[in-house]
Amino acid sequence: MNKAVKKIRRVLSMPISGLNLVLLLFLVLALSYCFYPRIENFFIFYPEAELEAAPSAWGLDYEDIVFPTGGGKKLHGWFFPAPAQAPVILFCHGNAGNISHRLENIRLLVEQGFQVFIFDYQGYGKSQGSPSEGRLYEDGLAAYDFLTKDKGFPPERIVLFGRSLGAAVAVEIAVNRKVRAVILEGAFTSTKDMAKTLFFFQVFAFAVPLHYNNLEKITRIPAPKLLIHGKEDAIVPFWMGRALYEKAKPPKAFLAVERAGHNDTYLLGGKTYLETLSSFIQQPEKFSGPGTVSQGPE
Repeated sequence: MNKAVKKIRRVLSMPISGLNLVLLLFLVLALSYCFYPRIENFFIFYPEAELEAAPSAWGLDYEDIVFPTGGGKKLHGWFFPAPAQAPVILFCHGNAGNISHRLENIRLLVEQGFQVFIFDYQGYGKSQGSPSEGRLYEDGLAAYDFLTKDKGFPPERIVLFGRSLGAAVAVEIAVNRKVRAVILEGAFTSTKDMAKTLFFFQVFAFAVPLHYNNLEKITRIPAPKLLIHGKEDAIVPFWMGRALYEKAKPPKAFLAVERAGHNDTYLLGGKTYLETLSSFIQQPEKFSGPGTVSQGPE
């Protein structure tokens, strides 16, 4: 280790000739590649441990759930029951906060007559562990398996709902498990593409690994897909939602929410948003609802 440090110092102290500049650039890229997973996790995950509120504060009936991951960690979630034959929405939330910050959204879904199961990834809320791309996928698959094995839901009654980073989790589940339908909201194509949109990372975007590659994976999802995106999304550009829709195989639909940003689609979408979700979940194979685009660019 000491020899390596001395070599790095020697390289850094050399005159900046053309060759030395190339060596320095190579060194920076090599170090970035080695430490990139930690850097990526630092910028992606914003978990909160404290639960802001309980579902009862929103007038919701629920079950407190603890279930294991494949790696043995215990995850925490809430299950919101509805009439026995109602589809169940497996809700994969975004990169910040925890499940308690989604209660307003969940109440709207429950009011539509659906059952909902929302869970926290490792390191979020009361879930054990720490998050990473691989662990997010592991957590999502564990949540699906809990619904099928512990709750007894058949795949044809499970609807995946992934928002923002959670869309990557929903995509991974849909590639590896059978489901009724998939809803992706505010989804990005990949973290490599996201890096190109961020000023700080644009210079190095070419060297960023192709992680969370939703654009490639979505082609392998056979289930019906509904993609939703706010037209004024300043975090995940609108074109990414369109690109995912164009790449996806039928059956598929797209809902563009006017004036909505990244986190307020279900609020600004209003009645049209909820009716679109409800119609899609009820008849995903035949769905063609208001505000959707079935083919071609806008």
